[in-house]
Amino acid sequence: MKNIQMVDLKGQYNKIKDQIDTAVIQTIESTSFINGPIVKEFAHSLEKYLDVKHVIPCANGTDALQIALMALSLKPGDEVICPSFTYVATAEVISLLGLTPVMTDVDPDTFNITADIIKPHITSKTKAIVPVHLYGQSSDMEGIMNLAKEFGLYVIEDNAQAIGAKYTFRDGTVKSTGTIGHIGTTSFFPSKNLGCYGDGGAMFTNDDEIAKNLKMIANHGQEVKYYHKVTGCNSRLDSIQAAILNIKLNHLDSYSFSRNKMAKNYDENFSEIPELSIPKRQYNSTHVFHQYTLKIVPELRNSLIDFLKENNIPVMIYYPVPLYKQEAFSSYVNGDFRIENVEQLCNTVFSLPIHTEIENSSQDFIIQKVKDFFNKI
Repeated sequence: MKNIQMVDLKGQYNKIKDQIDTAVIQTIESTSFINGPIVKEFAHSLEKYLDVKHVIPCANGTDALQIALMALSLKPGDEVICPSFTYVATAEVISLLGLTPVMTDVDPDTFNITADIIKPHITSKTKAIVPVHLYGQSSDMEGIMNLAKEFGLYVIEDNAQAIGAKYTFRDGTVKSTGTIGHIGTTSFFPSKNLGCYGDGGAMFTNDDEIAKNLKMIANHGQEVKYYHKVTGCNSRLDSIQAAILNIKLNHLDSYSFSRNKMAKNYDENFSEIPELSIPKRQYNSTHVFHQYTLKIVPELRNSLIDFLKENNIPVMIYYPVPLYKQEAFSSYVNGDFRIENVEQLCNTVFSLPIHTEIENSSQDFIIQKVKDFFNKI
C-alpha cells in the first residue's frame, strides 16, 4: 500500500506526464513567459467550460478576491458580509482594502452561508456579499442573489474550493458555481481540484464593464501601456502555469467523478456510526469534494486524529478558529463576540484524504481504522 497523503500531486502528474511535459516545453521554447498566447487560450477554454463570458486570469486566489472588490469602487468603511467559517483570505482582502468585514454564521450542516443568515446583517453601509462555496458545493445562490437584488448589493463568489460544481435554480436553470454572482473568483493553488504547479487564480464575470475593470486593475490600472487610469496591481498568471491548467482542465470532470466515488464509499461506511455526521449535500448543488469533511462529537476528535496519525493516516481540520477570533480581525468585533454554530464546527469538523490517485486499498485501510477506533470506545 502506498503512503497515504491528503493529496497526491505526484501520482496525478505521472498519469498526465507526457501531456504536461510537452505543454511546458513548448511554452519555454516559445519564450512567451508572460501573457503568452497560452494564457488567452486557457482563459477561453475555461470560459467555455464554465459557460461564462469573461475569465480574467491572475496570480492567485487571494488576488482574485482583492481585485474583484477593487473593481466595484467600494469606499473605506463600506461593509462586506462574509462567513466567519472559511479560510482567512476571504476576510483578509476586505480588511486590507479598508472595508469592514461583517463575519456571519453558516448553516451547520452544509457549512455555507444562506440568505436567511445574511439578511439580519444588512445595514445602510452594506455594499457586497462574499459567499464561499466551502469544501466543494454551492451556497444557496438563488436566495442570495434575490437578497442582493432587493438591497442593491454586489455578490462575489469565492469559488476556490468548488470549481466544476453546478447549481440548479428553481426554474431548472443550471449554472456553474462562480458564474452566478456579479463576479466569481477561484484559486489554482496546487492542491485545488484544478491546480497548477505554482500559484494562480482567476476571476469570472458576465458583465462587460466589470470585466474591463478587472483586467485593468490586474494590469497596473492601465488599459493602454504606460497610461494608468486607476491604482491597480501586478497580478498575472504566467504562461507555464496556464499551459499546465489548460491540460488539467480536460481532466477536471473525471477528477470530480473520482472524488465523488470516494465520498460515496466513505458515506456508506460511516453513516451508521452515531458519533459521526457525514457531509450533507446541498439539495440544489452538485459536490466536487475538494474536502471530505465530517463532524464528530467534540470530546472524541483529538483522540481520533491521534489514533489515525499513529496509523500514518493524515487528517486536517478546516478550520480550527473562527475568523472573528483571529487577532487580525479583533477590531471588528466585541471581545465576547461568538457564534455558537461556528464555534461548534471549529470543535467538531475534520477532513479525511480524498483525491484522484488514492488506491482502493488505501481508502479501505482508512475506513477500517476509523471503525477500529469507534469499536474500541
